[in-house]
Amino acid sequence: MNRELNIDQTELVGAWQERLPEVLNVGDRAQVMADEADQQAIRIHIATAGHQMYSFDFKCAYVDSREVSVQLIDVERDGRTTDERTEPIQELAQDYTRHIHECAQLLQPKTRQ
Repeated sequence: MNRELNIDQTELVGAWQERLPEVLNVGDRAQVMADEADQQAIRIHIATAGHQMYSFDFKCAYVDSREVSVQLIDVERDGRTTDERTEPIQELAQDYTRHIHECAQLLQPKTRQ
């Protein structure tokens, strides 16, 4: 059964902004925004802690009220686009993707209303 997402996008962004830092690594900063082109999606910008100065942009789209699809959009290092295919960046991106899925799980009580 495919349940549609039944939550206002602004409310969804607020919920993600509140809960996402709880599942990220200490010192990482996240910013959550509405996806203007897709009411069922949000954009997530994560700046890594430490000296690497990496930032990751993800699109997180709700497939239904329980499942999200996470897509890496861009990776920057010190404000410049960098090669996403290197092993350290791939590992970080996979780690953040897991954190995003974890946060989606935490938010299920809100998204399954």
